[in-house]
Amino acid sequence: MGIALMCGAVALFACLDTSAKYLSAQMSVLLIAAARYIGAFLLTLFVSNPMTNPGLLKSGNFKLQLVRGLLLVGSTVLNFLALHFMQLDEVLSIIFTFPFIVAIVSGPLLGEWLGWRRWSAICFGFAGVLVITRPGFGAIHPAALFSLTATICYGIYAVLTRIVSRTDSNQTSLFYNNAIGALVMLPVIPFVWTMPTGPFVALLLLGIGFLGSVGHFFLIAGHRLAPASVLSPFIYTQLVWVVILGYVVFDHVPNGWTMAGAAMVIGSGLYLLYRERQLGKTTTSDSVVEGPLE
Repeated sequence: MGIALMCGAVALFACLDTSAKYLSAQMSVLLIAAARYIGAFLLTLFVSNPMTNPGLLKSGNFKLQLVRGLLLVGSTVLNFLALHFMQLDEVLSIIFTFPFIVAIVSGPLLGEWLGWRRWSAICFGFAGVLVITRPGFGAIHPAALFSLTATICYGIYAVLTRIVSRTDSNQTSLFYNNAIGALVMLPVIPFVWTMPTGPFVALLLLGIGFLGSVGHFFLIAGHRLAPASVLSPFIYTQLVWVVILGYVVFDHVPNGWTMAGAAMVIGSGLYLLYRERQLGKTTTSDSVVEGPLE
């Protein structure tokens, strides 16, 4: 059941990214990001709020919660910008490097330093990113830098999530994520507002927050039923969904370079998970409870 919930979560995230890319052709990326956070915040209020859960707002480290929220908003906006210019599979393949960022940042922030095997896996994974982007060959849009920067922000966010999880519940962290995102993006709406061109577009805009909220709910529920080290590899099933949706919605066919690079990135990530399980650690596996960049 935990694995099924994880697979369902990443399928919803794939639908979220597809919707964001579709909408970005008609309205500002900032408006889409605002809809994602405001919609998620309003939806989660019905499930978990300070009235029904009096301890929800209690945080052992509010400053870190604030930094986490800002990092996640930044990564979301940058990710949506990348999706506007690039194919779904290309963006997701770069996002899959976030366990490497987590592993690197965990050294200075958590004192969990890497050995030569994991450094080798990280280098191999970044080589996979170079295969996807092929810098200097004009093969991919410069917006790949948006995706890479978003992934770095998310990697730092994931490490901070591990730190605050020592004192705060998943529900508290999720509430602050949505609340901070909504507060940051709400003032932006008057400057970027565009009237939806039809009922379908309006429904997609409203559905962005729903997809994110339900996806995160599935993630939390899945992690209650199975260890993170068991669930983490199934994040990579999201690539299957984005390839299918990219073809059906945008008529995008992934090229051989993207698939080869994605295989290198995924292989490296799986090896990192294996090494951490062997060492009895959870450097990357526990950090993915919040989900990949959504």
